[in-house]
Amino acid sequence: MVLAAFLVAFSALAFMQAWATRHPARAPSIFEPTPNQIAFLFNGERLIDATASARVILPEGEDQRAWGRLMARFGADFPNLTERLAALPRLGQIQISSQPGTSPPLVLKAEHLSGLTRLTINGGQSDLPQNQTDAATSAALHQEVMAQRAVLSRSPVLMWKEAADGSVIWANHAYLIRAVELLPDGEDLSWPLPRLFDQTAANSGRVPRLKLQMPSGPEWFDLVRMPQGDEALCYAMAADKAVQAETALREFMQTLTKTFADLPIGLAIFDRSRCLQMFNPSLADLTTLPPELLIARPTLNAFLDAMRARAMIPEPRDYRSWRKQLARLEEEAAMGIFEETWSLPGGQTYRVIGRPHPNGALAFMFEDISNEMSQTRRYRADVELGQSVIDAVEDAVAVFSQGGQLVMSNHAYAQLWQHDPQVLLSEASITTLCAWWREHAAPTLLWDDAIDFATSGDDRSPWEGDVRLLDGRLVSCRFRPLTGGATLISFRVQGTMGLTPVRDPSHLDMLSA
Repeated sequence: MVLAAFLVAFSALAFMQAWATRHPARAPSIFEPTPNQIAFLFNGERLIDATASARVILPEGEDQRAWGRLMARFGADFPNLTERLAALPRLGQIQISSQPGTSPPLVLKAEHLSGLTRLTINGGQSDLPQNQTDAATSAALHQEVMAQRAVLSRSPVLMWKEAADGSVIWANHAYLIRAVELLPDGEDLSWPLPRLFDQTAANSGRVPRLKLQMPSGPEWFDLVRMPQGDEALCYAMAADKAVQAETALREFMQTLTKTFADLPIGLAIFDRSRCLQMFNPSLADLTTLPPELLIARPTLNAFLDAMRARAMIPEPRDYRSWRKQLARLEEEAAMGIFEETWSLPGGQTYRVIGRPHPNGALAFMFEDISNEMSQTRRYRADVELGQSVIDAVEDAVAVFSQGGQLVMSNHAYAQLWQHDPQVLLSEASITTLCAWWREHAAPTLLWDDAIDFATSGDDRSPWEGDVRLLDGRLVSCRFRPLTGGATLISFRVQGTMGLTPVRDPSHLDMLSA
């Protein structure tokens, strides 16, 4: 019997040990005897323990940051709370009363025990019943209600609450101000509150934008309706700036559309998927594409294929090279370097420019430059004809502009002076050429007079002069004014002396004598 009793007792102990191992006991709080008291225990700024009532008041967050959250929560109730608690390790114990006006009044007791800080918050009245809510909790709730009431009353957003029948059963200060301003003269605000907005659009499920006609002018609001059971919370946010921006954008788009419609340049804008999104009437005129095709938003390849079918694109040698040209056109336009001149089979000449737009879009501009090209070709032909005519003249000729810049010279001039100034027209001025002539002729003051004559803007009369080249030839120089301030200088060789070239200027003076 003794052995049996021992075995039963041993088995019971083993079972209890196993049960305790599977279900460890929760570490009790040091504040469990007084759960209704508001008390905190800190190790530095780390929260070690707190009563249940204290954790309800403290805002949620990590225990490592509980000290800062507690100071922010009660800093407005106790004057200089942070500074006074900083002296707690030196004083050991302090007691702080709440500021005047705090309802109900509070008392904070702080103790420094073995390196730990214990904070206890009690009400100013010690005769409260045990089952009544403590003063700190009441103060926290009162402060939260007052803060929320201040937020609602000072909010610029119109807020109101509607019953199931749509009547306004609550409204904030901003709503009431506008309701009073819209009342007829001599009428006071009464219950039920007036409805400022028609909620038909709001009940449709979309966010409406409604106008409220105030005495000072119209005001626009974006309405949001949040169902809450049978009732609904409604918000009206000011949208005046958004309406002004949209109106300005609409007017700008109308101006831009009108400008595009009057442009003689064809404009085609393709989005990032290379579909036509915008075009102007000139595009249809220049490309001869039907408006129905453009309105259908074709792709870039389909757009160019349609232009090719109407012979509005230079015909390539083969279709493969045509497709490669399309790929190159798109790549170069995306980089902003595409610009070509298309000579069409019909005789027109188009300038095509491709430019990238934001978000991967592409813009193409088609300009008819047929008249410009015709004038350029005609001008080039006239210049070539004039050059051929002046080259046929036996005398050496050089024509200078009003500023003294060389405009034209003939073949005889290049042979006479052994250089062709047209190779460097930007540097061929009357000054530089006179320096060249001075180096290849005997000393004379004629070249200074030539510079003054070519650069003078006064009335000029034709004149002539002779110079002797270094090879002994005598050259007659004629200076004639032309229209627009230009100058014509011609050189004619009078004859040779049959002498070898002389490099010493003194010998030339003797020959001329």
